[in-house]
Amino acid sequence: MRYTDSAVMEHLASSYVLGTLTGGARRRFERLQRDRADVRVLVAQWETRLGQLALSVPAQRPSPQLWPAIAARTQPAHAPAAPRAISWLGRLKPAGFGFGGLVGLAMGVIAASVLFVTAPGVFMSSDQIAMRSGEKLPQSYVGLLTDAQGNGKLLVSSLRHGKTMTVKVIGPITAPASGRLVLWALPANAPAFALGAVPTSGSAVSLLPDTSEKLLSKVGKLVVTLETSATPASPSETVVFSGNCAKLW
Repeated sequence: MRYTDSAVMEHLASSYVLGTLTGGARRRFERLQRDRADVRVLVAQWETRLGQLALSVPAQRPSPQLWPAIAARTQPAHAPAAPRAISWLGRLKPAGFGFGGLVGLAMGVIAASVLFVTAPGVFMSSDQIAMRSGEKLPQSYVGLLTDAQGNGKLLVSSLRHGKTMTVKVIGPITAPASGRLVLWALPANAPAFALGAVPTSGSAVSLLPDTSEKLLSKVGKLVVTLETSATPASPSETVVFSGNCAKLW
């Protein structure tokens, strides 16, 4: 399956959110989410769209038989008696627990701390690790830009109240023979303004003149154009990539 095809990814993300993606396909897509930030952005966008649909459906009161039926299918008929609670101090300090035991306990705590730093996946979910490393964006403006064929090319992101913007290349981009690629924001009722130059590989971080909240709150679309001027005042007609600007919260 072509995971670089934007149409395929839109279909998978929407099916995942709707719950119609099942079995091995769903497990593969969940692994893909852990590895790719652009896929998580797509899922968040579909959750936002379909969440609005869910709000339009009137609430339904479940029948009185529902909860007993759930309990009957999930709880054993004869649940074993809960064991008597044992003090955690009693567990840590059995007979003969002296100085050597205290040293062993201290060494265990140190080893666990080292493991938490070097291998956080043992203790944390993939989402928590992503948030901790900055890969998963909390309350951000994001944009997934594609070419004319719908192939994903760029992932643009900026924290809601931050003053930097990250542009990450997610698909092959051919460097222009002349000129440069420039990213533009297109507000609904205001002139377009430039956000910065676009790399042809890897990623780039640029400073913004103000916070993303002030700059992008009314921006619905992002485009990349080919510019020959070093300081273009407005986007040229040569649009290379385009995409929506979405709020991730």
